[in-house]
Amino acid sequence: MAYDLVVIGGGPAGYVAAIRAAQLGKRVACVEENRAGGTCLNWGCIPTKSLLRNAELYHTVQRHGEEFGLKFSHLAFDWNRVINRSREVSDRLAGGIEQLFRKNKVDYILASGSIPRAHTVETVDRGGQRKALEASKILLATGVVPREMVGLPFNDKTVISSKQAMVLPQLPKEILIVGGGPIGIEFAYFFNAFGTKVTLIEVMPNILHLEDTEVSEALATSLAKQGIRLLTSTKVEKAEVKGESVCLTLLREESEMVLQSPTVLIAIGVSPIIPHGVPFELDQRGYLRTNDCYETSVDGVYGAGDIIGPPWLAHVASYEAMQAVSGMWGSSKPKKASVFPSCVYCQPQVASVGMTERAMKENGLQYRIGKFPFYASGKALAVGESEGFVKLVFGEPHGELLGAHIIGSDATEMIAELGLAISLEATFHDVIDTLHAHPTLSESVKEAAETAYGLAIHI
Repeated sequence: MAYDLVVIGGGPAGYVAAIRAAQLGKRVACVEENRAGGTCLNWGCIPTKSLLRNAELYHTVQRHGEEFGLKFSHLAFDWNRVINRSREVSDRLAGGIEQLFRKNKVDYILASGSIPRAHTVETVDRGGQRKALEASKILLATGVVPREMVGLPFNDKTVISSKQAMVLPQLPKEILIVGGGPIGIEFAYFFNAFGTKVTLIEVMPNILHLEDTEVSEALATSLAKQGIRLLTSTKVEKAEVKGESVCLTLLREESEMVLQSPTVLIAIGVSPIIPHGVPFELDQRGYLRTNDCYETSVDGVYGAGDIIGPPWLAHVASYEAMQAVSGMWGSSKPKKASVFPSCVYCQPQVASVGMTERAMKENGLQYRIGKFPFYASGKALAVGESEGFVKLVFGEPHGELLGAHIIGSDATEMIAELGLAISLEATFHDVIDTLHAHPTLSESVKEAAETAYGLAIHI
């Protein structure tokens, strides 16, 4: 059967590309080995946010209930229900994507896919049946998988990835988490909220080291107060499984220390899934190399999403997929994502877009910083979420917004306004002249802009 486009992978890049191409009147098939929605919907973004919401509610009621005048004679949780709720959310959304495929007349093929030659996709379904699909164009959106630590492979019991962490049959009493990026931080918050003893190990000097340094340090202080042990500037020198536990030998400040735990979560990054078949040109890290139009080294084959490298964000993957399809049949040249938000959904949340103060210094750029703490926000105090701040980076001498960094309870919901402002090359005048409703947390954006230029009223 001949198609205009065959997409391999049904995640945020794959299913979006398939639907957009179908909307352009093309005959499209989407080949997915496991389930529509990919890692994000089934084992990443969506189910983890469900788990984190459970943790947030339990943590708030348990530790701050009296502040709100709430009293409980016995507060408990049902671990199985916590886990099942996240799976139910994923199930519902996966079914929704399948419905969108039917609505847009996309052929959804549940099978693995390979590319034996240009313009051909070979599928193998779960029954072992093979089928060849001819395609004018092919888009690879196969994504990534959690990266194993050398010498400590996943065993789904004592050494786990984020996927296993989401469906543990029992809440672990203790857990070691290797990796202080977004995944490691979110699971540290999640398990700690339900009472697990958590130790997080990060080789860099700061957790979330790509974020603004001030934000990273503020989050570290908050997580430590919540009871999470953070070991930064700490390298895993040796790791071994000993019966029902794992032993890690760590090097910290030129001294060795040994930690042992029944459960170790490895969150040190991801590895790309490169389909079998024709050889593709890869970059030095092993990701699919593409040009400015998302084309690979093989004629008629394109790539989008996590498989072509960082930032490994679902919203970036979807954007890239739309751009790739537009380049295939549209009249405009595809774009690369340059301004995109990064979000971490622990509490307090972290969200950012654009340049950090650190990057401004490293590049020798002139700038001003505007910062407003949530403890000075009436809405933050009213809802009991006064931790954190908004930090804005303005370029000089024109005052254009170049970066925004938020740590606070609703940071991930607030960041979109600032991404739009950067995209529109808004200046501090544009930000402070935009009326923000009162009382809202978003008022802090306006207040932060005012502080940068000595115009603050409320601080």
